[in-house]
Amino acid sequence: MKDKDDTFLSLKTPSEGLYKVKGSKHFSFAFPVSSESDIKERLSEIRVLHSAARHHCYAWRLGHDAASFRSNDDGEPANTAGQPILGVLKSNKLTNVIIVVVRYFGGTKLGVGGLISAYRTAASYAVASGTIVKCIRTQTYLVKYPYTQMGAVMNVLKRSGVTPQKTNFQLTCSLEASIRLRDAADFSVKLSNLNEVQVTEILQV
Repeated sequence: MKDKDDTFLSLKTPSEGLYKVKGSKHFSFAFPVSSESDIKERLSEIRVLHSAARHHCYAWRLGHDAASFRSNDDGEPANTAGQPILGVLKSNKLTNVIIVVVRYFGGTKLGVGGLISAYRTAASYAVASGTIVKCIRTQTYLVKYPYTQMGAVMNVLKRSGVTPQKTNFQLTCSLEASIRLRDAADFSVKLSNLNEVQVTEILQV
């Protein structure tokens, strides 16, 4: 597996931006998220924080390949808010991120082109003020083995640069081990080739 296949870009921490045009204020908020429940929580927070605003438009992408995504114009003319925000996520190749842009109307209509520009610009400001990070996909395994194979199992983990998690050292031992996805297949084979060692995939992110 190539390096590029097991990495993706996201945001390190929440970030904000503000874009003003013709009296209207567009407050933008970008959040790293990992699930739709995270997204709902962030949206609720912004709607409470800016309850007086007329529009809370947003877009998000989820998954290492951004297979899940959505945009919402929240009352603005179709495709003038959510899609421009989504476009910012795409152009920056970001996933596991939601951007919310809150608009306070300033009394002067911006028109379709003006709205698209305003939402795109506000969203880009939030991204620009944040820190984009490369995330590495991993595979976690459950490893079961007899106590007599402790040294051999630990040697494979050490050579692979893996620190065991959730260890249980009894007559029959078990542990969890997470490794970069591109190295996972080779790591699993090395463990499975040891006598009486069972390796089971339990989680991939």
